[in-house]
This record gives sequence, structure tokens and C-alpha cells, in this order.
Amino acid sequence: MTVKLILERKGYDVFSAAPDTTLGDAVAALAKHKIGAIVIVDEKRAIKGILSERDVVRAIAADGADALWRPISDIMTVKVSVCSEMHTVNQVMEMMTRGRFRHLPVEKDGALHGIVSIGDVVKLRIEEVERESEEIRSYIATA
Repeated sequence: MTVKLILERKGYDVFSAAPDTTLGDAVAALAKHKIGAIVIVDEKRAIKGILSERDVVRAIAADGADALWRPISDIMTVKVSVCSEMHTVNQVMEMMTRGRFRHLPVEKDGALHGIVSIGDVVKLRIEEVERESEEIRSYIATA
């Protein structure tokens, strides 16, 4: 089970923004699209950062409402962990657990290609366990 399978099922759409987008506009996009993170990219879709709900909370805690007028490049997480379509679900779960984040951009040829969330990973893993369980039940019933 790989990231490619997750993306094929959920799609490759990713909400992204330019570094000069204001935090207020980014927060509006998070709310409108009911998502937890936005990937920050340049004009070639190279990943420059990620803005998560945690980043928003920290910025508002530090600067209050004034933070909403700042560019997200001042607030985003710059050290972004990424994966490729070939990463396994177990590798992605380990990366997310170790890094304590819930969104992992997928990079291909140096550009943003997709994104997987912890929810996507858990959903696929549950489907895998249920399939294995059904195969065991079927095997026992026919043995």
C-alpha cells in the first residue's frame, strides 16, 4: 500500500498559496475548504513551506489579530517533510508520528504533486485490515 494508491482514490488536488498571501486570506481558505493545512509554493509549484492550523494558533497567540495581515511566509513551517508516491503507508505513518504533523505533501520532480493527511492514511490502513480479516474468515470457512 503506497501513497500513490491514496492519491488515486482521493485525487491530486491540493490547496496551495503563494508566500505573500496574508494569514487572513489563508485562514479564510482553510475554513472555506474545511482543511487543516495549505502548502506554500512558488510559481513553479516548488514547495516552500506549509501553513497548518498550529502555525495559525501560534501566530495569533504571539501577535493577536495583527497576525492576520502578515504574509504567510513569516508564519509558515519552512522545514517541510515530503514524501513521494512510492512511500508506503507504514513509512508515511512513521514520518507523521515522528514529526508530529498531520499533513504530508507529496513531491514529484521537485514540485507539489499531492498531499496526504493522517485521515487518508488511517482510512487506507483500516480498509487493509478489514480486507485481510475477510480473507482470513474466508480461508477458515473453506478449509
